[in-house]
Amino acid sequence: MTDSSTIKRYLPWLVATALFMEHLDATVVNTAIPSIAASLQVTPLSLKSVVTSYILGLAVGIPLSGWMADRFGTRRVFFTAISTFTIASILCGLSVNAQMMTAARLLQGLGGAMMMPVGRLAIVRTFPKSELLAAMNFVIIPALIGPLLGPTVGGLIVHWTTWRMIFFINVPVGLAALYLVWKHMPDYRGHEKRPLDVIGLVLFSSGTAILSWLLEVFGEHTLDALTAALLLALSLGLLGTYAWHALRIKHPLLRLTLFKVRTFRISVAGGFLTRLGVGALPFLLPLLYQLGLGLPAWQSGLLMMPSAAAAMGMKMFAPRLLARFGYRQVLTVNTVLIGLTISMFTLVGPGTPFYVIVAISLAQGFFNSLQFSSMNTLAYADIEPQDTSMASTMSSSFQQLSMSFGLAAGSIVTAWFLGPVAQDNREQVAQALHHGFATLAVLTLLSSSVFWRLRRNDGDSISRGQAKAKEAEPVEAGQGT
Repeated sequence: MTDSSTIKRYLPWLVATALFMEHLDATVVNTAIPSIAASLQVTPLSLKSVVTSYILGLAVGIPLSGWMADRFGTRRVFFTAISTFTIASILCGLSVNAQMMTAARLLQGLGGAMMMPVGRLAIVRTFPKSELLAAMNFVIIPALIGPLLGPTVGGLIVHWTTWRMIFFINVPVGLAALYLVWKHMPDYRGHEKRPLDVIGLVLFSSGTAILSWLLEVFGEHTLDALTAALLLALSLGLLGTYAWHALRIKHPLLRLTLFKVRTFRISVAGGFLTRLGVGALPFLLPLLYQLGLGLPAWQSGLLMMPSAAAAMGMKMFAPRLLARFGYRQVLTVNTVLIGLTISMFTLVGPGTPFYVIVAISLAQGFFNSLQFSSMNTLAYADIEPQDTSMASTMSSSFQQLSMSFGLAAGSIVTAWFLGPVAQDNREQVAQALHHGFATLAVLTLLSSSVFWRLRRNDGDSISRGQAKAKEAEPVEAGQGT
């Protein structure tokens, strides 16, 4: 059996690699849609199912991941998730028509859905709370830089090779990850074998799938207002029915009573609201750079890089900041700083020097990374060991929804302010986008009020290690056979 120190050394790298592959793939495909459509001899619009089928896979797979990990063990489920994702990537690259591509992307979404919650669960159960911040701080970086690098990587691959390479590059990464899983992934299982809540799975997955798809296509004029309203009502009705169902059975798919834990509730709610502004940036910034400043796509992609670099550099400062000031102060102040940073993009215009844009992007990457590291670790501060699987699944489910809401917010704001503005009029486009950034900045500033509800010592078990004596051995005690 692999010893504890070896697991701690390799596990963050393993989870980070898998998550990077997943998050990069989720965004890199959008850039290649025109090339894929031309190759498969269909219209780009007809390939919308390629994107939405992946979302559907996530919506079904994420809520199911916690139950599967508890029943079959984290090693087996994570191994299966990466295997499924890798095989589906090969099938995507070999697709000869849109139907095969859609089916392969659905399978890929199911594999990707298991990676985040199960990987996060393994991290939480392996590291004591006093070491959790450093480990999660490392793992969160792929989730931040993947969406930023996706459009650039996709554009370069399509330009220099073929769109099929977008999927084939996952194969060597997936094989390496599978080897590391087999060698170094701990095998945690649930304390009790709870039955699968099939009714809850149908209600919640279908509700989130419809809502995520609706938010994904919002603003593209592919749905009339009545159809959109009916679908919205249906999705909210399904989710409301799930809430009613979950509060009335012993073993629900997602145990909503976990929101009674204050730190978990504030982390999830605060993260949801914060992502409305932050989640829209990958959508708005390329528009600003390409339509407002008139830059080519490759330069626009390069201007996204400083944010990714700052996100990686932040991991040296986050533990010290949280140990010094605590979660309440860091999250409240940092959310304000994120809002101010978003507002600074209102100053970026055709005459803005590149070094100013780079400076703003660096600040944005640093504050965003600190925010997500703080929120994602705070969620587990007061969670009991037997509830970590459920907490990881619920956190991941609401995180997926918040990403969809963030992209929808970007679409709404852009459509509202751009209106009839001609896209070849750089000055007017930039001005319209500036109004969008200002609106998102205000929303982000307001979301900081959620973190005021934290108490001064909340999260000290993670940031200051003050609950060390109460923790059991993290690897061996909860490890399955």
